[in-house]
Amino acid sequence: MHPIPDFLAGQTRRAFLGKSALGLGTAALSTLLPARAAGAIPGLPHFAPKAKRAIFLHMNGGPSQIDLFDYKPKLEDLFDKDLPESVRNGQRLTTMTSGQKRFPLAPSKFKFERRGKSGMWMSELLPWTAKMADELTVVRTVNSEAINHDPAVTYLCTGNQIPGKPSLGSWLSYGLGTMNKNLPDFVVMTPSWSSKTDAQAIYNRLWSSGFLPGKHQGVALRSQGDPVLFLSNPDGVEPATRRKMLDSLGKLNQQHFDEIADLETQTRITQYEMAFRMQTSVPELMDLSKEDKRTLAMYGPEATKPGTFAASCLLARRLIERDVRFVQLFHRGWDQHGNIAVDLPAQCRDVDQAGYALVTDLKQRGLLKDTLVVWTGEFGRTVYCQGGLTKANYGRDHHPRCWTMWMAGAGLKPGFVYGETDDFSYNITRDPVHLHELNATVLHSLGIDNNRFTATAQGLDQRLTGVEEHHPVKALFA
Repeated sequence: MHPIPDFLAGQTRRAFLGKSALGLGTAALSTLLPARAAGAIPGLPHFAPKAKRAIFLHMNGGPSQIDLFDYKPKLEDLFDKDLPESVRNGQRLTTMTSGQKRFPLAPSKFKFERRGKSGMWMSELLPWTAKMADELTVVRTVNSEAINHDPAVTYLCTGNQIPGKPSLGSWLSYGLGTMNKNLPDFVVMTPSWSSKTDAQAIYNRLWSSGFLPGKHQGVALRSQGDPVLFLSNPDGVEPATRRKMLDSLGKLNQQHFDEIADLETQTRITQYEMAFRMQTSVPELMDLSKEDKRTLAMYGPEATKPGTFAASCLLARRLIERDVRFVQLFHRGWDQHGNIAVDLPAQCRDVDQAGYALVTDLKQRGLLKDTLVVWTGEFGRTVYCQGGLTKANYGRDHHPRCWTMWMAGAGLKPGFVYGETDDFSYNITRDPVHLHELNATVLHSLGIDNNRFTATAQGLDQRLTGVEEHHPVKALFA
């Protein structure tokens, strides 16, 4: 027997009208509206989008903005001096440095140069990224309240520090629907990393659909074994047999849905069909044999090595070509509390050439103009040293008050730097961009007004950007 609440839900007057009169009204209205992606919410996008899809490169652990993008030459004369209390101003610290008696300043040991026609400052650790300085829109003033990894990463991915909310990719899939029939709307990859730093755990709830229908959750591509779990047929099961079984199962699920109108039943029908189509589309996606040698060389020597950041970036481009809505990569190992002289260069070597190749490849194929690329961590690093300090090596603690990220494509201002921090890369002095405003900007790029984009759950109209009103940073767009 069905659970009583589900049964009663199917008997209500509202459910009856939804299946009949209102359903017919929706069908009639759809003939009067412009064509939109399959499954998109009526009325979305709210306005003409700059981007159709997005790639989110998450440097998990918190890259050091002061060693990569936020050049502070005045610090060179302040080596090992204490950070003035007037700068720290009582900021909440992690337990890793809260017990320190001193907060010695640690100027970056890496050289900076102005790059491109824009004259953008960039570290020697990112020579390939520097080549595309004039393609990038750099924001130096992203900030949030989360000072520890798990809440900070959850905040970045779902707009809330408490687990359980839908991720950004799920919101986009839910609101804008699908542009392809044979691959998921939202794909996730977790490439390997080179530094010896222990990496923070990555949980599948970071690409969960939360209270949205399950079909909008991210699908993880694996680097070993089957690219997607449970996709292959068991031994002895032929495709024709699987097709017959799915047809019969679909009829049973449809009968169940007709009885109780459970949206998760529709999700099961959709996902079974998607899985069947992916048995063909995923092997074709993973087959790099048709990629030309010039393209592979551009991504670097690890482009054909499964599980590397380079291979993941190449797959991201192939997914975008196939009209996947949202691709997210989690590159771990950026939590450098010590040994930054060794670990940070190793991390940069992982992502530098491949990130350049991804943006360049998209541009050469005419895809960058309607694809948004985002590169960011969940927070930055402190100007003061954690633990022992020498000019040869040091470590940095978490710093959510300001960090640097870059974006490219989708109508953004190329070669543009937004926001300023103080001489210590500690506090924002101009144009702060809160994490909610960053997510609002991503949604804006895809034609969505974040303040109008809601889903009802737990008795509330929920939003990715929280209950307060937030606005995109329109100054970033050309």
